[in-house]
Amino acid sequence: MGVRSAFLFVVVLLIVALAALNWGALSTPTDVWLGFMTVSAPLGLIMLGLTTVLAAFFLVYVLYLHSSVLIDTKRHTKEMQAQRDLADKAEASRFTELRNFLEAQENKHMAQNADRQSAILARLEQLETAIRLRSDQTDNTMAAHIGQLEDRIERRPVPADINPQV
Repeated sequence: MGVRSAFLFVVVLLIVALAALNWGALSTPTDVWLGFMTVSAPLGLIMLGLTTVLAAFFLVYVLYLHSSVLIDTKRHTKEMQAQRDLADKAEASRFTELRNFLEAQENKHMAQNADRQSAILARLEQLETAIRLRSDQTDNTMAAHIGQLEDRIERRPVPADINPQV
């Protein structure tokens, strides 16, 4: 029980105790002016009755407020759940969009890498062909020089002191 509820309970107990202790004075009839006529009635009981009616009215009012707050809370909870679901769907959509974007980027990079690899392979083939041609030219040049040297050696007269047949 909260502090306010305990305080209200104590006030109600005090009113009940005061009414019980002074019941004789509360039930004594007196002349009561109602604004347009005079009536002989117990003023204490009238005031106690009005206090009871006022307390019942406030109790009904508090229950009404409490129920309206509960209804509003339930409505807000439903709205919040709908907004949460909408946000989850939007987030899922963003994740899907991001995944598609990343896949597109990966495919683009793979295509670029494939193009680069084919360009490098083509360049390597060109270089290999150029090296092969250069090697063939070098072989031919060397063969020609060796041939020239052999011709020079064969054309030279053999000195008499060297006997090639021995």
